[in-house]
Amino acid sequence: MNDTFLKACRGEKTDYTPIWIMRQAGRYLPQYHTVRSKGTFLDLCKNPERAAEVTIQPIDYLGVDAAILFSDILVPLEKMGAPLDFYEKRGPVFANPIRDKAAVDKLVIPDPEIDLVYVMDTIRLLRKELAGRVPLIGFSGAPFTLATYLIEGGSSKNYFETKKMMYTAPELYKALLDKITDCTITYLQAQAAAGAQALQIFDSWAGVLAPDDFAEFALPYVQRIIKAIKPCGVPIIYFANNGATLLDLSKTSGADVLGLDWRVNIGDAIARLGQDVSVQGNLDPIALLLPADKLEKRVQAIVDAGKQARGHVFNLGHGILPETPPEKAKLVVELVHRLSGKA
Repeated sequence: MNDTFLKACRGEKTDYTPIWIMRQAGRYLPQYHTVRSKGTFLDLCKNPERAAEVTIQPIDYLGVDAAILFSDILVPLEKMGAPLDFYEKRGPVFANPIRDKAAVDKLVIPDPEIDLVYVMDTIRLLRKELAGRVPLIGFSGAPFTLATYLIEGGSSKNYFETKKMMYTAPELYKALLDKITDCTITYLQAQAAAGAQALQIFDSWAGVLAPDDFAEFALPYVQRIIKAIKPCGVPIIYFANNGATLLDLSKTSGADVLGLDWRVNIGDAIARLGQDVSVQGNLDPIALLLPADKLEKRVQAIVDAGKQARGHVFNLGHGILPETPPEKAKLVVELVHRLSGKA
């Protein structure tokens, strides 16, 4: 197996810099749309054969060094008892936001091998179909990020309802976060047991929090999850999007790898983090549109800076955008491999 990604996560010596791309199985690939057209987005997430197919598409086309399970961070919340719909151009919607004790009390902790068995079956199928070509990454959302969707009823610009609950009803907020945390622990443990070889925790909206609020209202739940899943024995990646101001705190999460967005200089981040943790990132997703020579310079700078880290996994600073030409994604993979010395 090409285990370069796993070695970099663990801080072991690698022959070159491994790369995978957040949302690499997705809308920028024409072959994805062929599979996606057969039903709704949630239908795709819940069909192991089709989910496995789109997971493998970027492995075949891009030549990346890791596969990431095709699913969505919100899938477990539906099974907690929060009906979920996805709408084109609007995104996810929870029609009944969770904003009082009665609503929190109704939420349940799903059994991953019963309520989310389609995710586990997808992982098992992927391990078989990947046949050791590259490692498979499982994932979940972080409790704060998941809570924002439940409280707001979907995406938000200012997270007013979430912060209102944090500040004015902290016990209610804690009760909700405790349930989401318990759900996430069992979900990630089950993914590892099913065959996921690394686990990433996405904290997509952590950057909307002041450092003090992050330390009180988000980080402790991530720490609890990571402590609980450490015995699974797989590398753990924590990605706090827009989290340049949170790096020192994020380092205390217990993760093996910290994901970096493009808003921070990777060399500066490595200097702040030291040699106790590997890093992942951090090219601006829209920088893929640069002319080839300028893109190469950007990639070279990140690859060179990454050599100062305990371990470095090249990635974008967030998910690849649907409008990205597929050949540009393929080019960045080729550049990372060539510029970092892959034979």
